[in-house]
Amino acid sequence: MTRGADEAQEQLATLTRPVAYPRTRRKVRVIAMLGYAVALAGWSAVLGIPNDTVQVFLWLWLGTIAWNIEAKPSYHLNFLRDWWIPVVGLVIYFYSRGLTDELGLPVHVYMPIHFDQWIGGGQTPTERLQHAWCGDPCLKDSEPRWFDVLFTTVYASHFVTGLTIAAVLWVRNRAEWIKWMRRYVIINFGALAVYIMYPMAPPWMASEKGWLHEDVIRITSRGWSDIGLDRIDLILHGVGNPVAAMPSLHAGITFLIAIYGIQRLRSPWRWLLVLYPLLMSTALVYYGEHYVVDILAGALLAGIVLIGCQLWESSRDRAPTPTSPRPVSRRSDAPTD
Repeated sequence: MTRGADEAQEQLATLTRPVAYPRTRRKVRVIAMLGYAVALAGWSAVLGIPNDTVQVFLWLWLGTIAWNIEAKPSYHLNFLRDWWIPVVGLVIYFYSRGLTDELGLPVHVYMPIHFDQWIGGGQTPTERLQHAWCGDPCLKDSEPRWFDVLFTTVYASHFVTGLTIAAVLWVRNRAEWIKWMRRYVIINFGALAVYIMYPMAPPWMASEKGWLHEDVIRITSRGWSDIGLDRIDLILHGVGNPVAAMPSLHAGITFLIAIYGIQRLRSPWRWLLVLYPLLMSTALVYYGEHYVVDILAGALLAGIVLIGCQLWESSRDRAPTPTSPRPVSRRSDAPTD
């Protein structure tokens, strides 16, 4: 084997090698995790539940430290070494998403309205859900129902669930962490590409501008204020894009999580994961954040990312490992020494 091939094999082995799992005594771990839970609860009560990528990343790092509190500092620094590239990528996505609204491209309006009216029998599903569950008319100060707390909790989970899964995988199986983080980052940038090429007004904006004749109100986060909960963007904040609606990344990531979990887990209970995208999709349509067509586009994007990553990884697994070069066979007419 050549020197270059040896180096390539060593780099690949280093990349996929699981991080050494340190031994931590159960009693010590329980105490550390309780302290972590108290600190996170206190932070959330005073400032708000961590919501932005960097803040979530830092709290997840503290969680891995508490889980393996007796590990050497070098183990905990591995987290920073492994995570800094995907976190920087997600921060770039965050700010790029906000800048796409400044490109001056025409905003698409009527395609999603016509599609949703077609599947809704002349009325969009958002209008039907708001009339049935919020009231007619639906107002921002309408009394929230119990299911509003449920839907808001599901909606807010978008900002933490994907990275939390990544942190669990990093602790348990670094090779699986690499696969999951690859899918998670790609779906974010895949959605960003569509946002740039196809800016689209969501239902609440279409209603405000008069493009959607019925009144549709953006009632996201209903119910949480009544129980004293709130979210905070402490580090990344002030960047948004109201026309980044197609596809729904909230829905896309829930489909990504559900399908990935069903593929990876073996328990018969894994099929309950389908409830996650169903609840998220219902919340997004009910709150006026997305049309049904946005949800379908998010599910399609998740499927493309999952299939594409699987094919790429399978092709790498099938690729032959570098070996010593075969001796060149001499032809009868080849010159001799």
